[in-house]
Amino acid sequence: MSTFDSGDKPTYIYKLVSYTTPLPDVLPDVLPVSTIDQSSGFVHLSTARQVPNTLRFFFGPDPRVFVLRIVYDAVEADIKWQDPKAEVCGPRGGEGMFPHLFNGLRLGRGEVESVRVLENKEGGWAVAIAIAEDVAFNEWLVY
Repeated sequence: MSTFDSGDKPTYIYKLVSYTTPLPDVLPDVLPVSTIDQSSGFVHLSTARQVPNTLRFFFGPDPRVFVLRIVYDAVEADIKWQDPKAEVCGPRGGEGMFPHLFNGLRLGRGEVESVRVLENKEGGWAVAIAIAEDVAFNEWLVY
């Protein structure tokens, strides 16, 4: 049975970073690790299809989020696809398995291809994605 919805693997996977951890203009070799990643022992990532609900469940009230795009092929050897335990946000039905990066919590300029800032809008993250000021965001956020 394939890990991927329709047998296809993603081109990109994404890491969402809170606005409380601003990113420097030049990414370091290793970024600071979130509390949830530190306690889990791996970096939590999302596919483009999973990003909207990850925003909703984990970044609901945040005014902005940094979205880091990672070329899947570059980290594939260190990715494990796992079902979310749903202990924090409850069941996330229909989203499938999530990519988790097991590489010693290393995520930085060697792994991150590009970064966008997504501003939360009145109406929530779904509205923010739909009307992103960076019109190209929806073309950038691809499976």
